[in-house]
Amino acid sequence: MKRRVIVFVLWTISLTNATSQNIPIEEVVRIGLQKNYDVRVLQTTAAIANNDNRYAFGAFIPQINATGSYIKNNNDSRNVTFADVETIRTGARSTLTNGSVQMIWTLFDGTRMFATRRRIEELSALGEANVRTQMVNTTANIIATYFNIVRQKQQLKAIIELMAVSEERVKLAERKLQVGTGSKPELLQAKVDLNALRTAILAQETLIQQLKDQLNGAVAMALPDVYDVADTIPIDLSLTEDVIMDGIEKTNQALLAQKKTIDVAELVVKENRRSRSPILNLTSSYNYGQTENELQTSPVAQKFSKNQGYNYGLSVGIPIVTGMNVNRLIGQSKINLERQKLIYDQQLTIATVGVRNAFVSYDNAKKALLIEEENILLARENLTIALAGFKRGINTFIELRTAQQSLADAYNRLIAARYLAKISETELFRLKGSLIN
Repeated sequence: MKRRVIVFVLWTISLTNATSQNIPIEEVVRIGLQKNYDVRVLQTTAAIANNDNRYAFGAFIPQINATGSYIKNNNDSRNVTFADVETIRTGARSTLTNGSVQMIWTLFDGTRMFATRRRIEELSALGEANVRTQMVNTTANIIATYFNIVRQKQQLKAIIELMAVSEERVKLAERKLQVGTGSKPELLQAKVDLNALRTAILAQETLIQQLKDQLNGAVAMALPDVYDVADTIPIDLSLTEDVIMDGIEKTNQALLAQKKTIDVAELVVKENRRSRSPILNLTSSYNYGQTENELQTSPVAQKFSKNQGYNYGLSVGIPIVTGMNVNRLIGQSKINLERQKLIYDQQLTIATVGVRNAFVSYDNAKKALLIEEENILLARENLTIALAGFKRGINTFIELRTAQQSLADAYNRLIAARYLAKISETELFRLKGSLIN
């Protein structure tokens, strides 16, 4: 009966793998960078900055505005002069037509417009840098979740292997009890251990499905409802701390984004300083006005009048007293610049410490892998010998159970070491900024 349970579990897993689409990590990352909501939100933010940069040249061209009006009047009027001459008009209609075109072109503002243009360009570059930073972080999260699924799959296979041993233990305990060389507590304990493994398989399958759903959520549900992942965890065992740290200030995406933030802050200081400079504008306008009266409402009223013409000239604005507002803005921008520089130094320290910590974990995981790869072979051999000795009556039930538990512990340590090495490797590549091109 128990053997049928194991066969059914293995058959179910193999059938699921056969009907599931196996998706490699590269494909999941590609989909994630296209579909992940965090990436897409920052892309829209960057698009706003790019759109501002696209039209930033507008600060260098003149501003031209046109106004116009066409008004019909219908008025009643009564005028009395000092000579007691009274004029009364009812229904006096008139038409007023006006239009003007005005131009203002800033020729000089202390080069503030150039600083503004550069600030807008840097904001656009900052938006792109923030997108790349989020892409790197998203890729690292996807890799961690993907290989956590692989880890749990390996754990499931280890449980199934141990379950086969527990199945054999139950059979042997039943035989010994039947021939009078065993004890019922021994059989009961074997069945308890077997049921515990059966429960562990259910819990493991639940965990794997939950992790798959989390991975699918990270890529905006773009993966199939039923899919599978790889069976192994590839690890680059050739990384060195010096290679990761070399040129990290030029490759770490968070540091590059913070550098852009510093550039923006420097340009804000320049903009505020330029606010002290005089502003020279070229101004010009064309005006048109026409008035038509159908009735004479007064002795001096005109039946028709028309004016048109243009003007041009220069205007200068010189800030003299601004309520210390310019000084306040300059002071604020300088403080913000120093703040951004401190944040950069802080992030550089965080990146340096992160590389050192990740490399220690990576290096120790590599060493643990060498030990556990050997240890798993020893534990398997020990369990095989203990099982064979138990069949012949040489080893006790306790010895067999101890050997089985040793194999379970060896599997746990080996799989954990593989996953930790992969996570540390991913973190090193994330801090280096080389997870994506």
